Amino acid sequence: MSNFKTVLHPTDFSSSASEALQIASSLALQHGARLILLHVAQRPVTSIGGMPVPPPPPPVIDWCVLKVQLDAIAAGIKGVAVDARLAEGEPAVVIVDLARETGADLIVIGSHGRSGLSRLLMGSVAEHVVRNASCPVLTVKTLVK
Repeated sequence: MSNFKTVLHPTDFSSSASEALQIASSLALQHGARLILLHVAQRPVTSIGGMPVPPPPPPVIDWCVLKVQLDAIAAGIKGVAVDARLAEGEPAVVIVDLARETGADLIVIGSHGRSGLSRLLMGSVAEHVVRNASCPVLTVKTLVK
């Protein structure tokens, strides 16, 4: 078994991310690793299925609210060094880039388990991360009900 020094956990504050966080923090604790919590505020969608869509007005990102949410999650993790980070961009790309930049040994990411049209339209952040990450990726699947 690998000895992880840095575990990256991207979160969108969903229930699947919460389940993945439990595993990420447990692994970080077991290995004495630091845990990087990451939330990526997504830019507006400008195309769906390759078809251009008129951009909506720029979203107002309330960075203070996001920081409070991320800090609350970090405060609930005991016995692990936690680095909480906020970023803006395409989530899958930012996650893969941050994993490389920080030398993450493992990414633990939740997956909504979408299929069919919703997966086609929304894409899969977890799938992109699995395909492009330079380190192992553990996906935690939560079925959409």
